[in-house]
Amino acid sequence: MAASPEEKARRVRRMFSEIAPRYDLLNRLLSFGADLRWRRRAVELALEKAPRRILDLATGTGDLALLLKARAGEAEVVGADFAPPMLEIARRKARDLGLPVTFLEADALALPFPEGAFDAVTVAFGFRNFADYRKALAELFRVLSPGGRLVILEFPPPPGGAFGLVYRVYFQRVLPFLGGLISGNFGAYRYLPESVEAFPRPEALKAMMEEAGFSVRYELLTFGVAAVHVGDKP
Repeated sequence: MAASPEEKARRVRRMFSEIAPRYDLLNRLLSFGADLRWRRRAVELALEKAPRRILDLATGTGDLALLLKARAGEAEVVGADFAPPMLEIARRKARDLGLPVTFLEADALALPFPEGAFDAVTVAFGFRNFADYRKALAELFRVLSPGGRLVILEFPPPPGGAFGLVYRVYFQRVLPFLGGLISGNFGAYRYLPESVEAFPRPEALKAMMEEAGFSVRYELLTFGVAAVHVGDKP
């Protein structure tokens, strides 16, 4: 029996809270550093329209929010997440780097911001964890100003072909073992490939974003291991 949206949200919040201390290390190791390139591309796309106020949702330990602030120092950047231990690490990183980013706890399905509050919203590797994709997109559309931009960086289901076969073996067997061994939470790193396999393919996510009112394009990164979707609000 599938978990309810509320049960999924509770499980994901608890899981990410538990792995917070090893989260950054594992991101670098398990992606062979590629996640940094992917995040930089998402930042480039988010900043194309020179936004003044930016929300990084599902900010985790703040990597993308801090990259945004480093690249666009004049912009106000807010990082939001529903796992307090992740936010504690993000705040510490911001202090160490001397970057004034506001980090706060928030639910993606009921954001505590007024309509049109942000010129850009980014979500890096967190969208698939939302309990209701369509409701989340409606919220993101609401908090964006007219002409604002949404950038979603995410893992689509593994690609086909020979590369996809090798990647799937790594993703489904090697990664969960290494992630569990290093983090001490095998369940969290079994959840990762399961959630990716269940996530909409790029064309399906594009259609979902268009239904929410966005004008959408996307790019596949590293042979389709990751994808970045860009949605512009009219």
